[in-house]
This record gives sequence, C-alpha cells and structure tokens, in this order.
Amino acid sequence: MDTYTFHDMKLTWLDGGVNYLDGGTMFGVVPKALWSRRYEVDENNLIELRTDPIFIQYEGKNILIDTGIGKGKLTEKMRRNLGVREETKVEEELAKLGLKPGDIDIILMTHLHNDHAAGLTEWQGDKLVSVFSNADIYVSKIEWDEMRNPNIRSRNTYWKENWESVQQQITTFDGQLTVHSGIEMIHTGGHSEGHSIIKLTQNGETILHMGDIMPTHAHSNPLWVLAYDDYPMTSIFMKEKLMKKALPEGYKFIFYHDAFYRLVQWDESGKEIVDSVKRSR
Repeated sequence: MDTYTFHDMKLTWLDGGVNYLDGGTMFGVVPKALWSRRYEVDENNLIELRTDPIFIQYEGKNILIDTGIGKGKLTEKMRRNLGVREETKVEEELAKLGLKPGDIDIILMTHLHNDHAAGLTEWQGDKLVSVFSNADIYVSKIEWDEMRNPNIRSRNTYWKENWESVQQQITTFDGQLTVHSGIEMIHTGGHSEGHSIIKLTQNGETILHMGDIMPTHAHSNPLWVLAYDDYPMTSIFMKEKLMKKALPEGYKFIFYHDAFYRLVQWDESGKEIVDSVKRSR
C-alpha cells in the first residue's frame, strides 16, 4: 500500500479495484495525439484507471475518501461493459492495517457514481447491507437527491443498490462543509451536478482531492475534461478557478483514478512536476 504523511495526517491508498476504459471518453475532445503523450494507452485504445479509496488516519479518526468499485455486485456483462478487471479489496487492505470496515468513522463521497459508491454496500446472502456500518457518510445534498431520483442520463450510474442500505448514515451539505479540523468538502458540480472536492489543510499547506474533475495527473489542463462530465463547462470553470489559486500557492493534488501517480505537485506554470508519489506496482 502506498502512503504519504501530511503532517499529522497519514494517507494510505487502498485497493479499490481497476477498470480499463476507452481513452477518448476520459479525455473528451482532446486529440489522442496530445493526451497519449501524458497517459499510457494500449493497442485497443484502453487506459488503466484505479478506483482506490484514500484512507486517512487523523486525530483518532479513520476516514475514507470514496469507497471503490465494489465486489460481487456486477454481472459478467456489466464487468465487460465497464472494463472492470479487478474488484474492491478494501476490507482485505484494512485487515493488513489491523482494522475492520466497522472501524471507519467518516466517509467523504466526492460523488455517487457507481465506480465511487459501489463499495458502500455488499451482499450478505440475498440482502444488501452497509459495509461501513458505523461511519457517517458525507455527500452534497444535490448529489444525494439525484442519486435517489436519477435522470435519463444519470440512472445508468446512480443505482439503488448503492444507497438504500446506507441512507440512515448520510449527512448532506450545501456549498461547503468542514467535516473535521483541516478537512473540508467543497461542492463544484461539473462531472455531476452534485460533485465535490476534498481540501486537506495542515500547518499552512494544502492538498486537494479533485475527484473526477481531475481524475488523473494528465487532466491538470482545465480544458481537458471527461466525455462523462454532465456539465463540462462547469468542470472547466471550476478547475481553472481552483488551479489559479493552487499552483502559485504550491498545493499538492491526490488522485482516485490515476494508475501512475498518487500525489503530484506542479510548479507555478502547471507544466512541470516538482514533487510526487508514484504508484507502486
């Protein structure tokens, strides 16, 4: 497991599963000749994408950012269509740390698309139950409302199997929320209408988890947004706004989907990586 110590916070990336998606869908209108220089692609135009929750130990709290792609919930057809090659091993990873799912206190959901939220529930016999039964789960109100009443586009990724068993654990917010000292959720919209980012602050330094408006290090250009984004212009606007502040102030960035980097810090131009944590393989 890859780790990073951020002053009093210890970050650990857990194995949430992996899928391979068409590279064009992950870079929208950006030509392959450009994006393929920054992110490895195979002969079938597929790119590797992790779905790895970030586990934070801080001030006696066990915190997760997102929950992985889940296990035992997809048919073979779904696995094939979604490019899923490995499912979640979060419980096994926690066991290596001497912990159980019941030891998680807080879950921060950037959004509730299936590849982020499927790990919230699991089958026990013929019943779906909460995996992290003692956790308070935080998500924007907009996202939670759409999860339960998806539209014609979003119903393909907002599944009742991922929310019905955890609805009593949900806390929603509007705008932004300080969940714990040094941990803030900020609603951005863009990828989904209710999408949020996570801001970690310690001793005057900042780490941003940009969720799916920057799913990998190769998406740092504000114009490079996903074909999956429901509101791409919102993604562009929010990335541009955030990066204008983050780059000159030396923010670091952490990732959920990146198969190559766990953490990156760019120079003020945003073109050169000056610090990083690479994913171990």
